[in-house]
Amino acid sequence: MRVTGGPAQDRGARRSLVALLAAHAISQTGNVVTAFAVPFYVLGQGGSGVEVGLAAFFATAPVVLGGVLGGVVVDRVGHRRAAIIADLASGVTVLAIPVLALTVGLPFWALLSLVFAAGLLDTPGQTARRVMLPGLSMRAGARLEQSVGLLDGSERFAKLIGASVAGLLVAVLGPVAALFVNAATFLVSAVLTWVGVDQIRAVLLPGSDDIGSAPGGVPLRTSYWADLAQGFRFVVADPLMRLIVGLVLATNLLDAARGSTLLPLYANDRLGGAAALGLLVAVMGGCALIGNIAFGFVAHRVPRRVTFALCFALAGGPSSAAFAFGAPLPVLVALTALSGLAAGAINPILGTVELERIPEHLRGRVFGLINAGAWAGVPFGALLGGIAGDTIGLPMAFGIVAVLYTMITLSPLTGGTWRQMERRDAAAVTRSEAAPAERALP
Repeated sequence: MRVTGGPAQDRGARRSLVALLAAHAISQTGNVVTAFAVPFYVLGQGGSGVEVGLAAFFATAPVVLGGVLGGVVVDRVGHRRAAIIADLASGVTVLAIPVLALTVGLPFWALLSLVFAAGLLDTPGQTARRVMLPGLSMRAGARLEQSVGLLDGSERFAKLIGASVAGLLVAVLGPVAALFVNAATFLVSAVLTWVGVDQIRAVLLPGSDDIGSAPGGVPLRTSYWADLAQGFRFVVADPLMRLIVGLVLATNLLDAARGSTLLPLYANDRLGGAAALGLLVAVMGGCALIGNIAFGFVAHRVPRRVTFALCFALAGGPSSAAFAFGAPLPVLVALTALSGLAAGAINPILGTVELERIPEHLRGRVFGLINAGAWAGVPFGALLGGIAGDTIGLPMAFGIVAVLYTMITLSPLTGGTWRQMERRDAAAVTRSEAAPAERALP
């Protein structure tokens, strides 16, 4: 990849990068509001912990399906178009939830159908924005670790703002009103992408927004299923990608059990409701944003593997243990803050490693498959969390999460293939852009 163009083009790239990050943050804010409003709507209708878990299952299961099938669509229809369509579709389906609830009624099966539809294009939309990032960031003069950190930071910022707003909306006006705000965020994100995308297109690498393009912008006349199989072969052939997917699958399952069901149940039962949950999620998001910013200054100097493992363990283990022991709210807030600071380093490292290893023309489908694999456990984690909360109790459930999370996230310290996470030189990255999809990268 080469940087081309003069200073004016660089200024345009920086403006476009801001637009991309803002659209991503706004879209993710909508997801945070959904994650708050739906469980409290179910509880407000007299639902049980299992029903909360079932609603979370239907909200996250389409993420896996959309990741598997949507990545090729992103590569084919164009990244800008895919991001806009995803936001509009999510907004319309989310809007249908409060409209039906206030008019003809919303039975539980209809709620499940709508949250499933709302999440179906969420992963392709996120993938589309992520695939636009590398070439745009290079022309804006940002290091790859920094640009990925900015994207992750925009998600953390969305959690900070979205959790605070959602907690207040649910507590004061109820979950139905919160979902109206949610639908509006998706519309704003789509409009921002539409308005800013001409600048983004101007600085993308050649062929990166073409349908089925190969390196150099040469169109590939292959079938949808052939493209999907090509991305699948790349993921299977790369040993580090396999380890990453497995680790993140397991931790996302535990995070879903904790965040989608156990935390709402705990907040509703012991902390007074949505406002306390909003405080905890906001602290997590705010501290993770600070961690993102701080890590951006040292990302190119620290060893990736050790930093990744230690920060990942701190991001989930101590805070889950605090809930298991019934710690008071100030302690929960403090340990949640520690988790957030540590979490700020995780996604920038993962995203950078993935972008270094995936050829540009395969990024849409490969990112979709990686995300689908990583999220495959999320629906089951949410459902299992609800079952655990109703059967073995909240303290025991949080304790199991704390132990398993710590053991799994420290596994990269064992070495082996995990050593391939370390920084690669510029020549290796350049070769990866032209590597065939079926070849495992060194």
